[in-house]
Amino acid sequence: MIRPLLMCFVLCVVHGNSKPTEKKSRVHDDEPLSSLEHNDQKNYDYDHQAFLGEEQAQAFDQLSPEESRRRLGVIVDKMDDNKDGFVCEEELKDWIRRVHKKHVYDSVERQWRDFDLNDDGVISWEEYKNVTYGSYPEDPQVDSEFDYSHMVLRDERRFRAADRNGDLNADKHEFAAFLHPEDQEHMKDIVVQETMEDIDKNRDGFIDLKEYIGDMHTSETGEEEPEWVESERQQFSEFRDKNKDGKMDKEETLDWILPSDYNQAEAEAKHLLHESDADQDRKLSKSEILSKYDLFVGSQVTNFGEALLQHDEF
Repeated sequence: MIRPLLMCFVLCVVHGNSKPTEKKSRVHDDEPLSSLEHNDQKNYDYDHQAFLGEEQAQAFDQLSPEESRRRLGVIVDKMDDNKDGFVCEEELKDWIRRVHKKHVYDSVERQWRDFDLNDDGVISWEEYKNVTYGSYPEDPQVDSEFDYSHMVLRDERRFRAADRNGDLNADKHEFAAFLHPEDQEHMKDIVVQETMEDIDKNRDGFIDLKEYIGDMHTSETGEEEPEWVESERQQFSEFRDKNKDGKMDKEETLDWILPSDYNQAEAEAKHLLHESDADQDRKLSKSEILSKYDLFVGSQVTNFGEALLQHDEF
């Protein structure tokens, strides 16, 4: 049974107070805060996952508004590291970082049990390949509907890059780098290479404007082009294509998808602060956060007695 590695490089970037546009973007640093679209005009689901983590966000969705506020109050007390009664931008940013480090750790722990077949404390390439692709690499005819050979080679290349000591056995740190390569400095080349392979349709080793736009938006015949597409064309010409040769090379692609001057935890912290800071003092009181509980955690349950999930931390 084929079980390919699924990695999501989708993140709608929010800079400061700006509102996101409805498009796909490959810009990311570290593990994405959420695979969901960040569009507050539709819902706050992205913010919920960024603030709580995916599993806790789903749990909060089952709570009554009263229980959501109560649990949010517990979280506010945990965020307030200096115990001054307020949550500043730095404390918000630190909280979001901790939540998503835990997400990465939990992801590794969950998958570790599936792949460490002999329970020896490491995952070999052979173990990963056998669990993910079964007998396909040795006998491709067993599954003729799809050619997985390129996926096997791509996974092996990434596995070898994550395997720092070259023994083809991944410990938990190496396996985390394999599953979440955006989080590791030594994996950046692999992230860029995989991105270019996905977008570079004519296989010339570059990303031209057509390929760049086509990765974000596919227009149907007769469909009116969204306004942001023209904006992205300007972005490509003015900022992405730094040497003005009409295409992006590896260095330019790296600057695009892993920008050194962008931190997504910081961007989300600024966004939450901007939306919640009623008195504009650049810090949030517990009452300000609780009054915007729908932004931070939300709740979809209206029957107050329904599905009140219990966790030790609450």
